[in-house]
Amino acid sequence: MRLRCGMIAVVCACAAMANGDVVLFDAATAKRSAVHAQDGASFKLENGLLTVTTAPSGGYPGVCVSGNWNLSGCRRVEVEFVNGGIYGLYTLRLLNAGGVPAGKGSKIFKLPIRGEKHAVIGADFPPDLPELDAIVSQLSPLRVWAIPYLVWAPHPKPGESPNRRAPPGGVGTLDRRAVRQVAVYINKPQLPHVWSVRRIVAKLGSDAPSARPVPAWAKMTTDQFFPFIDEYGQFKHREWPDKVHADADLARQRAKEEADLADHPGPVGWDKWGGWADGPQLPPTGGFSTTKWNGKWWIVDPDGHLWWSHGPVRVTPSCATTPLDNHERWFARLPAKGSPEAEFYSTRDMLLWPYYGKRGLKSVYDFSAQNIARKYGKGWYDTWAALAHRRLRSWGCNTIANSSDLQICLMDRTPYTDRYEIHSRPIAGHKGGWWEFCDPFDPSFRAEARQKTVDYRKQFEDPWCFGFFVDNEHHWGTANTLALSTLKSPADQPCKRVFRDRMKTKYVEIAKLNTKWHTSYSNWDDFLAVTKTPDPKAAKEDLEAFTAEIAEEYYRVIREELKRAAPGKLYLGCRWAGGAPLFTVKAAAKYCDVLSYNIYRRHLREFKLPDGIDMPILVGEFHFGALDRGPFCPGLILLQDQEERGRTYVDYVRSALEHPQFVGVHWHQFSDQATSGRFDGENMQVGWTDVCDTPYWETIRALREIGYNLYPVRAARVIPSRGCD
Repeated sequence: MRLRCGMIAVVCACAAMANGDVVLFDAATAKRSAVHAQDGASFKLENGLLTVTTAPSGGYPGVCVSGNWNLSGCRRVEVEFVNGGIYGLYTLRLLNAGGVPAGKGSKIFKLPIRGEKHAVIGADFPPDLPELDAIVSQLSPLRVWAIPYLVWAPHPKPGESPNRRAPPGGVGTLDRRAVRQVAVYINKPQLPHVWSVRRIVAKLGSDAPSARPVPAWAKMTTDQFFPFIDEYGQFKHREWPDKVHADADLARQRAKEEADLADHPGPVGWDKWGGWADGPQLPPTGGFSTTKWNGKWWIVDPDGHLWWSHGPVRVTPSCATTPLDNHERWFARLPAKGSPEAEFYSTRDMLLWPYYGKRGLKSVYDFSAQNIARKYGKGWYDTWAALAHRRLRSWGCNTIANSSDLQICLMDRTPYTDRYEIHSRPIAGHKGGWWEFCDPFDPSFRAEARQKTVDYRKQFEDPWCFGFFVDNEHHWGTANTLALSTLKSPADQPCKRVFRDRMKTKYVEIAKLNTKWHTSYSNWDDFLAVTKTPDPKAAKEDLEAFTAEIAEEYYRVIREELKRAAPGKLYLGCRWAGGAPLFTVKAAAKYCDVLSYNIYRRHLREFKLPDGIDMPILVGEFHFGALDRGPFCPGLILLQDQEERGRTYVDYVRSALEHPQFVGVHWHQFSDQATSGRFDGENMQVGWTDVCDTPYWETIRALREIGYNLYPVRAARVIPSRGCD
């Protein structure tokens, strides 16, 4: 981390309120000379607020203040945000004299916080747990931000936003008696943002977290803690309901679920596709399509019934595949090579497998498939695959969402969607995202888009496949990013040549372009050769126009090739991460059948498309997790427990059903990720079943509560629950 925060005026040492709380910053009394911007941010201090403006950055833009504070008696730090909820995630940094922002031995303490609109957001100082610090430092790249909630941090109350990136344990080398700097900043923002802070206060109190009982495992030495994964892939050092200790526990869970499924065969009034058989009859087309009925968007199934997509991503027995490279000591038991269970060194989640290779990971083990095999015995895959369809219908679902096991999808029992990615020549100057952003003007882009329709021929020909996502969570940047990336690319970049031709047609003479752009190109070939970018403000109109053209070409080519292969399949877009810049939404709206977003929120009531765009929307991913069972990471949204997860699930889906534009929601993911992490360290308690294939029963009850009533709720016809507890 590189934080440029020079020496600034010293704030009064240990400014305190009447109750003894230590005021670190107060915009009403602070002097401008006491505040300094970092990493390209700017600020103004007026009307009792410190208002900060940040641009997209690979750094940590924000503000910092120097002072001299003794916080030895303080238990937490609170920041009063005004208009802080747009971006959402900030870091509060405390520093001792001589400390550096990053690096081994730095005297620094970071408290990531979620800044809500007009709210006071706080974070507690943790107890001093050097053993846990040492352990956590060896768990990379696992997601460890939630460990404090297991160990010491007060758990968020229902509806309260947690500190998603809270520190993993002790305070490191920070000396709370001599804090010399406080800063608030954003971590690598992708969008422009304006936010305000009124005050930062260190709170006194006797109920410090260190006074709470600390679990024994948090005080273990590294030798005692490792290995921390048991033979079933579970966290070894904790207990919870339904944790498996022997294969007999698997057998008991199998019998329990069989009785449950027999009691809950599925919703009534659905057709074979999971469509609304009791609803209006529309002309059947033999495929899936979209329509607007009674003011709300719907998908229409092949029989002409209204259909609303409800189901999980990654329906596969291999959800808990984990890398072993350099981590062998994490595991209490791994099967010997050549033993019967050695087959689970080679079972795969095939869609994710390329990501392992991209990171150079070669050795993996599949705990979830191992446990399924122990649970169902010989022929375990066929048994589990059939069970997956039976479970989904019983749970009130009608969709196998993308990234699922193809063999299960092709059983023709549950409609499904798939996802493919285009890997053709990238725009060389563009960085970020899961994969490179491809140049849609390069002939290889259309060729690859066409080849994918060949590679996925079975799905294109299968009537149970209702559509495709193409690509995932691209880094689109701002309204001029793709054009600026084009200019940074080499002279033979096709999109750069197209850009040159557009400008040549518009300006005719290079001198006119130079005058407008504040550049000094000598000729039009120089436009291709030079990788210096123009003044973005001067060239704003042209940069934004070409960025929009790149987006339109991207969506247009994909649509043409997808519809050429199968006119009846829905083009579902590229799954934007949370939100999307206006230019790409406008382009997608021209060519996609459905717009897709991955939206990790508690509900969707405040979500809206840009003005003038009325399209069906599909949520490609959402989830919530808790820490009372299984892995020690709850996903992107931490809830109190499994009961709150169930209630929040019902509320999220209901908010989508009541929204006129949503035509479905897809949960991420069917089963928990490995406690020991997947290729990128994700280790989340986000499944409907755990690593041992045991359902989270509170979640299953919630699925049925809302799933059995999808269509009455969507159509605003409230009826009693049918077929569920």
